[in-house]
Amino acid sequence: MQYTTLGRTGLHVSRLGFGAMRLPMTGEEGNLRIDRELAIPMIHRAFESGVNYIDTAVGYCNQDSQRTVGEALKGWRDEIVLSTKNHYYGEDEGEWRQHLENSLERLQTDRIDIYNHHGLNWQKYEEQVKPIMSQWMQRAKTEGLIKHICFSFHDNNEALMKLVDEGYADVDTLQYNLLDRSLEVGIAHAHEQGMGVVVMGPVGGGRLGASSDVLKSAVDGIDRVPELAMRFVLANPNVSIALSGMSTMQQVEENIQVCADERTLTADEQRAIAEHMRRLKKMADLYCTGCGYCMPCPQGVNISGVFNQANMSNVYGLTDVAKQRYQGLVRREKGADRCTECGACIPKCPQNIAIPAELEKTHRLLAE
Repeated sequence: MQYTTLGRTGLHVSRLGFGAMRLPMTGEEGNLRIDRELAIPMIHRAFESGVNYIDTAVGYCNQDSQRTVGEALKGWRDEIVLSTKNHYYGEDEGEWRQHLENSLERLQTDRIDIYNHHGLNWQKYEEQVKPIMSQWMQRAKTEGLIKHICFSFHDNNEALMKLVDEGYADVDTLQYNLLDRSLEVGIAHAHEQGMGVVVMGPVGGGRLGASSDVLKSAVDGIDRVPELAMRFVLANPNVSIALSGMSTMQQVEENIQVCADERTLTADEQRAIAEHMRRLKKMADLYCTGCGYCMPCPQGVNISGVFNQANMSNVYGLTDVAKQRYQGLVRREKGADRCTECGACIPKCPQNIAIPAELEKTHRLLAE
């Protein structure tokens, strides 16, 4: 297993982290819970192979993730760096504190190593965290209930860099993968300032977990897209941990194998990947850039969402993933099947796409 130091925390962590947000579930719809007989052996297998970082949150896996992680940590707690999150953004310290205490109880621990503001952006930081909630965090840290103040992040590069420069947090957890490199500059800045950088979604939220002849041709000798995706993230020297949400033992074994291998992508291979993805992005933008100017649709069609799935199939070769996600849009009554060809979207498109015709084509492609 490869290891590194998690920024200024000084923690010695595995470069593969276990994301406990996609654990296998069991039960009837509406009463789903994590299948402990599958999930806990997966977590233990990762621990036994040297993974020593695990991340969870209150709402993961139908609010059952923290309890399962707590059960899995028995006998392992002192060897594992534990990360979880508080999603509360309000003015009631008692409510915020109750979330913290509930997490400690569910996780069966007396302290949390990496305690995150869940889904922080600049506005939340400026209006709620900096003037109010930072004091609550600091009190919990002084009491020894948390070790490091951190945040998970959903915003843009400018916001990320401003948050880093505040010097408030020790670690940030954010999205970064082959399909989404938008925060690359902010990631480099965070690393330069001594922050630990934990990447969630290294396999693109599962999109890069499927087969694609288009993507696997990017680097000679790597035939599996998930391996390419993981190696791409780990090759970035500014990234501390690739946090993978694993849902099967096979995924655990494959990730362990990749992260146990000291091989890293060469500079030439990284340039080849970057150029390959740039070409694909240009192709995707010919169909739809995702600007959203066509929205909202009078019939409720998620036009940019539909076209995003078309790009996943037509450009990136991820057809199975695209079909699965498109069916989700259809179930939520946001699919192309709701288009009445009213034409309201056509004059709004800066690329002059014949949107109704392309929606029909996409539906035929992905609704099979």
